[in-house]
Amino acid sequence: MEEGVSIYLVSDSNVDTAENIASIAAAHFDTFIEKIKKYPYVGDKNQIEEIIMEAANDANSIIIHTMVVPELKDYLLKKAQKFGIKIVDVMGPVINAIEDSTGISPHTNLAKNNREDYLKKIEVIEFAVKYDDGKDAMGILLADVVVIGVSRTSKTPLCMYLAHKYIKAANLPLVPEIEPPQELFEINPKKIFGLTIDPEVLVKIRKERLKSLGLDANAIYATEERVKKEIKYAEEVMKRVGCTVIDVTNKAVEETANVILNVLKGGEIS
Repeated sequence: MEEGVSIYLVSDSNVDTAENIASIAAAHFDTFIEKIKKYPYVGDKNQIEEIIMEAANDANSIIIHTMVVPELKDYLLKKAQKFGIKIVDVMGPVINAIEDSTGISPHTNLAKNNREDYLKKIEVIEFAVKYDDGKDAMGILLADVVVIGVSRTSKTPLCMYLAHKYIKAANLPLVPEIEPPQELFEINPKKIFGLTIDPEVLVKIRKERLKSLGLDANAIYATEERVKKEIKYAEEVMKRVGCTVIDVTNKAVEETANVILNVLKGGEIS
């Protein structure tokens, strides 16, 4: 049986460029890629050591990299050569050509900035997960944005979307039988965004949700009476809090997020 190739994509920023090159090149051969391992935002020699040791254990491995930081790039090359691992520098020839033509040295802080952005994004995504669905009231105090509303108003996907905009977002479900935590009334109401929705639309959404779970679509959770009761209660809480209220009826998550981002910048709801 023909032996496959294991490709290791390594970069001190993202691995998109290396991945595109690898895919295009592999398409020209009658072989198969046994596995592709991605190592973005490599920032120290210990990470390089781990990558090299893993690649060295593969019989037919290739490292394709877009490392720019000279010290790390040289270290990766030396380690790969030591273990006899094939290595391809995608960015090097292009950067060298531009440097020779212009006499200007490349910026080496780009990878550092990309890495910092990456770590920041991971931090806010983890925050959104940790403080999703009112799991911990402490999130209300720590968040940049707190989203409140009844079930199935897209609070969770909205918070995840905001996280990708580097905003720490927590969300809290509003249920008539449960009093909101006191923390909600202690923070600046400008940080709080209440989501409301047309009752008829919400009934349909909840029925579809129950069906997808194999449950009875006529359960109390999806009745018009229950939905109207929840929405009325939620709007009363929003009024008490004094927050911005957004009608998410027929709104995509991106649209709702853009409204929030605009308000945070001092704008108004359009």
